Amino acid sequence: MKVHIERQNKNIEVKFSGSVKDLLEKISVNPEAVLVVRDSELLTLDRDVSDNDEIKLLSVISGG
Repeated sequence: MKVHIERQNKNIEVKFSGSVKDLLEKISVNPEAVLVVRDSELLTLDRDVSDNDEIKLLSVISGG
């Protein structure tokens, strides 16, 4: 699986199939800090991803 981490402007390859939550845990990314996108679709933590997916992790920005 190809994963693009926007905040670090970094691409990584990960061998993984399972839930988005488990993927983020595997690559040590806080689920509250990112939005997970596959093919322009926002994924929730319980959605499954597979080894042939291309995933983008977009930084969550908040302010006041």
